[in-house]
Amino acid sequence: MKQNILIVIIAFYMDILFGDPNNIPHPICGIGHIISKTESILRKHCCNTISQKRKSGVLLIAIVITISLSIPAVLLFLLRFLGQKAVLTAKVVICWYMLAMKSLKKESIAVYDKLQKNDLEGARNAVSRIVGRDTQYLTKEGITKATIETVAENTSDGVIAPLFYMTFFGTLGGVFYKAVNTMDSMVGYKNEKYIDFGKYPAKLDDIVNYIPSRISALLLCCCSFLLGYDGKNSFKIWKRDKRKHASPNSAQTESACAGALGIQLAGDAWYFGKRYHKELIGDKNRDVEIEDIKRVNHLLYASGFLAVIVFSSVAVIIDKCCKK
Repeated sequence: MKQNILIVIIAFYMDILFGDPNNIPHPICGIGHIISKTESILRKHCCNTISQKRKSGVLLIAIVITISLSIPAVLLFLLRFLGQKAVLTAKVVICWYMLAMKSLKKESIAVYDKLQKNDLEGARNAVSRIVGRDTQYLTKEGITKATIETVAENTSDGVIAPLFYMTFFGTLGGVFYKAVNTMDSMVGYKNEKYIDFGKYPAKLDDIVNYIPSRISALLLCCCSFLLGYDGKNSFKIWKRDKRKHASPNSAQTESACAGALGIQLAGDAWYFGKRYHKELIGDKNRDVEIEDIKRVNHLLYASGFLAVIVFSSVAVIIDKCCKK
């Protein structure tokens, strides 16, 4: 367990320093390729009825998770012949790939920079890289809110949840989480194409994120106090609005951030040319401003550091208890 904690801590700092390496094949891209190819094969052979589509979604889960876990498992096994240092290095690199804190900051600040220059078209293009909604008609406020919301949500999906699974379930635990989360991001839509095929991948994502999303919200509330934001309001809005989303998890972190910043998030949004109703989250104590993008990134980083401290401490306690 102690070795695992060290691996996660090193990977966390590598992500802070370097972010995602651009010139090296990324495991998440590999998982995405597996999902895409498997979906294509399943749709070609057994996706004619609603029942077949749902069963194909279950088969997608089994195939993607099996392949995604088998490749790093075999790699780590083979590296044992080169020595323990090779195995540890590989685990650190794999865990590093599972985190997206610096990349999330980089992409959101790219939106911020475009908004500062009043380049709305450039800002729309930049925000389209990190959100799933239609962005071509978003106003300056809409772009800003979309950016804040995706940083808030991905504080859990891209940082806290991977840290949770890697700390307590090892390197392969982190790979498992990212495989499930990537499936949801690719097939978990509620449109005509994916409402049935993506039903069970989306449900599985809800399950694996249930605990991490709530931990993430609590960490964000605590960090609101540490950073001088409205911590009391963060707890208040989180308790009140944490269920105001079709997903049982997405509003957890969004509500904590909305309360911390004293702004209102969410509301109706367009996806694939169709308008979807979403409840409003938070109170409009003031208008959203582009500086809120920087503020939500401060919350992102603070909660990441706090998560490492909390998870490492709990893991050490568990390890000691198990040895007694």
